[in-house]
Amino acid sequence: MTKKIAIQGFEGSFHQISAENYFDKEIEIVPCATFSEVVKNITQGKADSGLMAIENSSAGSILQNYDLLQRSNLYITGEIYLHIRQHLMMLPGGSKEDIKEVHSHPMALLQCRQYLEKNTDWRLVETEDTALSAKHLRQYNAKHIAAIASDLAAELYELDIVEKDINTEKKNYTRFLVLNKKEKEKDSMHDHKASLYFQVENEAGCLGEVLNCIGEAGINLSKLQSFPIPGLEWQYYFHADLEFSSLEQLEEVIDCMNPLTKKLRILGIYNKGVTVSR
Repeated sequence: MTKKIAIQGFEGSFHQISAENYFDKEIEIVPCATFSEVVKNITQGKADSGLMAIENSSAGSILQNYDLLQRSNLYITGEIYLHIRQHLMMLPGGSKEDIKEVHSHPMALLQCRQYLEKNTDWRLVETEDTALSAKHLRQYNAKHIAAIASDLAAELYELDIVEKDINTEKKNYTRFLVLNKKEKEKDSMHDHKASLYFQVENEAGCLGEVLNCIGEAGINLSKLQSFPIPGLEWQYYFHADLEFSSLEQLEEVIDCMNPLTKKLRILGIYNKGVTVSR
């Protein structure tokens, strides 16, 4: 049966490329305007799984998505890293000399800042999605507007790529998390990774003790992100990603962390992701 995969964005987005690489191309994409809608569709059973961007190697963490994860009842069951290549595209027959406006998601405009700064007469317009920007070029026959999006978007909406790979950092990667209502089966794991949520007292040495647990267990702390707790001044919760060799090793570190933390929760145990490109 064809799986329904909820993504933030529209057909031709980087989320779709990642979903097709993680699952396969025989999936049904459930486009969502927001990440909250992605979570809602999975929770209500309107999608079997979902994909959520969580961080970019150039622009950093998407902080609101960590908060969304913590507040949801979903599990992280996988991850994938996508090589992001941003392209400038127009309606067929258009040239750079015709461009008056460039439309794209704020993150894409930021990633292409160096290229765009060389063309000071272009008006930059922020939109909700890269692929939607491409779709609107075709939909509204916008001859003097260019979009920044993926090559898949250019292909789907029959646009010409007038400039390839315009992102400033050529080694530009986004990490996507796979979300489900149920945990991943542990017997299908190999390169282990876990995501945790926890709180500690705002006192000297409290966080250090937790980090010592992780380090002494021989576990790689690949990500540590802090967030303020609403309503509590200078109190924080933490998101941690751990890479480890066996489930026993993880159990050991959880046993060590439990008496040192509050509200410790495992958001997911899954296989370390691979890097793909289109």
